[in-house]
Amino acid sequence: MPTESTPEDHTTAQTVAPASAPGETEVVADDAAAAQDATPATEPGGVDSPAAQAAQAPTEEPQLPTFAELGVDGRVLAALDEVGYEYPSPIQAATIPALLSGRDVVGLAQTGTGKTAAFAVPALSKLAELSDLHGPQRSTRVLVLAPTRELALQVAEAFGSYATHLEDFTVLPVYGGSSYGPQLAGLKRGAQVVVGTPGRVIDHLSKGSLKLDDIAYVVLDEADEMLRMGFSEDVEKILAQTPEEKQVALFSATMPKAIRRIAQQYLRDPKEITVKAKTTTGTNTRQRYMQVMGPHKLDAMTRVLEVEDYDGVIVFVRTKAATEEIADKLKARGYTAAAINGDIPQNLRERTVDSLRDGKIDILVATDVAARGLDVERISLVVNYDIPHDTESYVHRIGRTGRAGRKGEAILFMTPREKYLLRAIEKATRQPVEQMRVPTTDEVNQTRKDNFAQQIEETIESEDLGLFREMVERYEAEHDVDAVEIAAALAVIAQNGRPFLVEDLPEVPQRKRDRERKDGDGPRNRRSPGDEAGMKTYKLAVGHRDRVVPGAVVGALTHEGGLNGSQIGAIDIRPTFTLVGLPENLPAGTLDKLSNTQINGAPIRIQEDRGPGGARSGGGNRFRGGDRDRGPRNDRGDRGGYRDDRGGYRDDRGGGYRDDRGDRGGYRDDRGGYRDDRGGYRDDRGGGRPRGSGSSYQDRPRKKSYGRTNGGYSGR
Repeated sequence: MPTESTPEDHTTAQTVAPASAPGETEVVADDAAAAQDATPATEPGGVDSPAAQAAQAPTEEPQLPTFAELGVDGRVLAALDEVGYEYPSPIQAATIPALLSGRDVVGLAQTGTGKTAAFAVPALSKLAELSDLHGPQRSTRVLVLAPTRELALQVAEAFGSYATHLEDFTVLPVYGGSSYGPQLAGLKRGAQVVVGTPGRVIDHLSKGSLKLDDIAYVVLDEADEMLRMGFSEDVEKILAQTPEEKQVALFSATMPKAIRRIAQQYLRDPKEITVKAKTTTGTNTRQRYMQVMGPHKLDAMTRVLEVEDYDGVIVFVRTKAATEEIADKLKARGYTAAAINGDIPQNLRERTVDSLRDGKIDILVATDVAARGLDVERISLVVNYDIPHDTESYVHRIGRTGRAGRKGEAILFMTPREKYLLRAIEKATRQPVEQMRVPTTDEVNQTRKDNFAQQIEETIESEDLGLFREMVERYEAEHDVDAVEIAAALAVIAQNGRPFLVEDLPEVPQRKRDRERKDGDGPRNRRSPGDEAGMKTYKLAVGHRDRVVPGAVVGALTHEGGLNGSQIGAIDIRPTFTLVGLPENLPAGTLDKLSNTQINGAPIRIQEDRGPGGARSGGGNRFRGGDRDRGPRNDRGDRGGYRDDRGGYRDDRGGGYRDDRGDRGGYRDDRGGYRDDRGGYRDDRGGGRPRGSGSSYQDRPRKKSYGRTNGGYSGR
């Protein structure tokens, strides 16, 4: 078991105190220097703190605790690095060492402070060590209780993203309003982590499908909310059935008497940690968000930069690599941009910030850590290119503008399945974030024309045109060419081969939200996966008979084809073939890369779908439970395949992760998926050994689980 690592106590700012003695209460300030909001890390100092107001450049970095210094297992560290976590948040820095050392914890923290990672990271570190000592375990070791199915799904997704390097790991969300079948199957097969609502957990305990004999770690998340919803008796009944020797972590925004009583009865000498969160945003900053898919973010941002009035800009991304990548792409598009991140030497960062302050560059692409303490007067626009995982990071980011009475603009990019993060931001800040749309082609082009006309006017008024006027007049006389033609030719030369007008940007796929209903309740209309805007339907020569599941399709397309999850549309699995929506402008060579790919040993033979395929409007075999006649499906393709607005992957006959559709069931990991420790794509852990030649997933080197990228939870 990792030993407890105590963060340093910095005297220059409030930081996480050393591990508390028994019974001690620890108060952690959000604006601590060590409080680099973990997901990813943020700068110290609230937006109105004296330190932040006085800072003229990034200050010298104090020695901040890292996740490694907190004692986190190396495999979990690797996953945290992949999702862009640099430094722990205040509650994480205080909680993780305590939990790793075996202490019970009471955490007083609001939603959005990074508390999910505070309990998930140490739990996974301990599971990793147990696996090393005793081999993979299938019994349930960790139980997390959450008040709502939405929170349960979010917590389960977080566990999945932090566990991508753990062997044979499964997390199962269980909640009411959904079918019992997938949950029963998942529990029967075994899940090391179960995340559930109290009512459904009680149901499974009554059925005997959930066993708590081996529970070593219990988390009560948003405990006050569970009690407010009337789950007090259920929570106590569940706790009473857990082993006496266990760790308990209780997180609550408030501490009413009922919560205090539960803590006294079921927790042993807990360490109490209070996070004073900074969740107030400035009134001088207008906040807006834009729904845009990952591949289109850069185009969307450049359109925003075209039509918005701004002076200086900070673009926030999650990872160090992304700062360099985005800055380079902006420079290639003609913008003066530079990157700052934790790997760039401090003196170079200071020179870069000075360049922004002096107007030598207009755009700074930064991580939260590198931009802490930054106060540049000309910053009038903050772009959250990657949505932060916690509200304090968001508050600190947009605090870089709208300071000292100045007006500011903050724009947030998000994909449909990140909407829950936006809701958390609005809830914590108590301020709505206004929706905006991607500027249209006509708007951008009109702005370019207006700016061009303004440049002409300013040049005529302020520049000495004598020499050039003489040259134009001479050319006009010698070649008998109208001055208008000469001016147009000069404008083309000035463009230096770059197109003056922009082309259409593919829109975010819009899906009709359907009425929620029980599984199999009423007819469901189907449309082609390629019916979404900017998508085209492709056909794979594998289907239910080949034991194909959505995760296998996603894994093949991402690992072999080089696509990412946001480029994959609806997946419609039929008995003998599969239809999948892919971008119309599919990168050259993608189909060639996939030509020899196999799923469960069967070649996929991907090609553009040019016809109805014999099953475009009819029933076919149900994925579970036999045949069923189905009528036309003209507007309900959003039931099948990838649900960006609903989260994750879903075969329209069952399975898939649904992050806000509790009545449909959660991740159907009883349906299988990509398991690279089990020999490639296997739908039920029982078969699917590749046959024949060609590229098959049994032979692939280990890569990120498809669940890590696309919302599923079954580990490797």
